Amino acid sequence: MPSSPVPSRTQVAIIGAGPAGLLLGQLLHCAGIETLIVERQSAGHVAARIRAGVIEQTTAEALDRAGVGERMHREGLPHDGVELCIDGHRHRIDLADLTDGKRVIVYGQTELTRDLMQARASADMPTVYEAQEVSVHGFDGARPFVRFRSEGQVHDVACDYIAGCDGFHGVCRPSIPPSAVRTFERVYPFGWLGLLVDAPPVADELIYVRSPRGFALCSMRSRTRSRYYLQCPLDHKVEQWSDEAFWNELRKRIDPQAAANLVTGPSIEKSIAPLRSFVSEPMRFGRLFLAGDAAHIVPPTGAKGLNLAAADVLLLADAFIEHYHEQSDAGIDHYSLHALARVWKAERFSWWLTSLMHKFPENAGFGERMQEAELAYLMNSRAAQQVLAENYVGLPMELH
Repeated sequence: MPSSPVPSRTQVAIIGAGPAGLLLGQLLHCAGIETLIVERQSAGHVAARIRAGVIEQTTAEALDRAGVGERMHREGLPHDGVELCIDGHRHRIDLADLTDGKRVIVYGQTELTRDLMQARASADMPTVYEAQEVSVHGFDGARPFVRFRSEGQVHDVACDYIAGCDGFHGVCRPSIPPSAVRTFERVYPFGWLGLLVDAPPVADELIYVRSPRGFALCSMRSRTRSRYYLQCPLDHKVEQWSDEAFWNELRKRIDPQAAANLVTGPSIEKSIAPLRSFVSEPMRFGRLFLAGDAAHIVPPTGAKGLNLAAADVLLLADAFIEHYHEQSDAGIDHYSLHALARVWKAERFSWWLTSLMHKFPENAGFGERMQEAELAYLMNSRAAQQVLAENYVGLPMELH
């Protein structure tokens, strides 16, 4: 339902009320720019989606700038390092030492989304949930508009610009003529089986696990809620995995100390996510701009998805602010170029870490030895660890 009457016109129409769309709306609101957010799902569905929980420093700064970072700093878990478990032996990567004090914050995307939704509602900014038949029009000319049905009524909302923050399966990217788009994709031959549990984590920091049985990740959302993942074949179904089977397999992949510390319990949520790398170029088409998953997908290894979306939004917000406050279109004109430069660096890091830590069916023999050689070099080279750390905490926004 709309939080306030649907306007007939706005400056920036934002499609999608996930973290990217909500953060863009909040940043523009702070700059005095009008927005309307249109979302096809219900507010409850958006708020309950289980997603990533590692916040880069740049993303944290963006949330502070948007005025929604207070709870993150109060309840989030700052991490100065991350651990790699290689065939039963753990190695700590000291992020702070390797990056002049930078760190990440573990704070669930569910909580971040809630903070952004509450801020938007408190400011009485118009948001339409459960919108039907959403479509975007006129973005190749001077008079774009968004059309949707809400509570039985069709609305045409005129705007200056449209921001497509509606994810991989949204309407914005498919609305662009196919001849104007170039896509790049790699689909990985496995998925991640994820389990959420109300139990303390096995360690103070995330543990990325490479084992002969496949990849695993020991993560957390808080000091009392943990998130675990297992690499599994793409054809597996959640129903095949009882909680007991999940815990038994996890114990076989992690190191003895982590296995001894593991506190199990009934799953709150359990799902299987396929892994893919995907980029659509360019990210601007006339007055339509793509941001976040609408333009690119990274495998979750390395926790870049949410942070990359936030980086897009920062660039886009600054471009719109420059347009409205300084009457300059330099940021708008360079948005796609600058965003994609950062996107491809994050794609590279996510692909590299995925390739390094997972068991690939086609990699028997030579491929496995290459993984082992790469890991041996990483564990014994400060320079190699610094590259990992710099990418993990997030590259600077100015580094295009």
